[in-house]
Order: sequence, then structure tokens, then C-alpha cells
Amino acid sequence: MGPEKGLRNYTFAPNMQNKFPLQSNTKNIIFDLGGVILNIDYRLTSQAFKNLGLADFDEKYSQAKQSHLFDRLETGAVAPEQFRLELKAYFSQTVSDTDLDTAWNAMLLDLPKQRIDLLKELSKKYRLFLLSNTNIIHYNAYSAYLKTTFGKLIFDEIFEKQYLSFEVGMRKPDKEIFELVLNENKLLPSETLFIDDSIQHIEGARKTGINAYHLPPTETIIEVF
Repeated sequence: MGPEKGLRNYTFAPNMQNKFPLQSNTKNIIFDLGGVILNIDYRLTSQAFKNLGLADFDEKYSQAKQSHLFDRLETGAVAPEQFRLELKAYFSQTVSDTDLDTAWNAMLLDLPKQRIDLLKELSKKYRLFLLSNTNIIHYNAYSAYLKTTFGKLIFDEIFEKQYLSFEVGMRKPDKEIFELVLNENKLLPSETLFIDDSIQHIEGARKTGINAYHLPPTETIIEVF
């Protein structure tokens, strides 16, 4: 993915061509992480596992549907050590924990500074929250990246609160995790916008009354605001 266009100003105007539902009464914005803020590519993890010898990895994991093992990792129901142990059972040859983590983290790419700048500006006008289906292995990897790239865990300054599936024991698209964010922070669904790159998560948010925008692969948050 190439560099993003430089930002000259922020108008916070809705992109009507793409029906971006930023309304005049919007007070809160909930952001997904991977594919919305942080660049990711699931194909890199798929290829990495295939290179390790797991030819049918795509059948076990995809963006839309995951095997129970991956679900358990994302909800914190299985520790990384147990996850690796169970994952090794799929292989016909010996693989190391480091090999598994490297392959698993291969999907995590970069976070352009322009997006951080945008989020900082948005935080002056809206209450911002992060809602991500993620796991402790990915969390440790992208946290290390944030510290190296921005000198600190920059999300702590931008988001009022972060909801990570492995910490709260719930995951999108289940309505319970959206209700958790709404109820804990006393947010009205009609005043809340949710942005995600997975359509099943968008549908889950809309079931709770939240305005939701499915970010297509041809757009970034820089372009929709």
C-alpha cells in the first residue's frame, strides 16, 4: 500500500458519494483497528503458514470465518502457550513457537502517521473509542511497533477507552460487545458512528442501532473524513 495523501485541513464533512453516515448529531466514533487504522494483509499470514507447511490454513482461518481455536484466542479463552500447542497439531513437521508467532503476526503492517494526525484532530470534536477483535500475540506485536514508531503507546492518548476482544471476553459481530461500549460510556446509538472493514461487524453494530460505515478496501479514513 502506497503513502497516503498529505492532509491540508480537516473539514469533518461526510463523503456523500460513499454515503458516509457522519451526522450533525454524531458525538462518538468507534474505530476498528486492523484494516481501518493499522494496515493489515491477511494474505501474508496465510502465505507464511503455507510456507511453514500448513497448506490448508485458509480453511482454518479467514477474515470472515475462523475456526474455534482462533475464536478462543481472540476472546482470551486460550492462552498463547495453549494456542501454539494446539496449532502445532495441524503440522506434520516440527515448528517453533517463534515460527508460529512470526507467521501469525505477518498480517500486521504499518500505521501511517497521517492517520494518527487525523485521529488527534477528531478527538478534539468527538469521543473516540477503539473496538478490535484482536489477541495477546498481535497486541504485543503492534504495541512494540507503536513504541518504536511513535515513541509511546499513542492510542492511550487518542482513545477514551480501548475495547480489545481478548481482554473483554467478547468479540464482534456479537451485539454484546457493542452494548458493552455503549452502556459503559453512556453513549446513545443514534449519536454514535462505528467504522469497520468487515461487513459482518457492520451488521452487528447496526443491530444495536449504531450508525455504521463499511470501509471498503479502496478507501482509507483519510479519504472519508
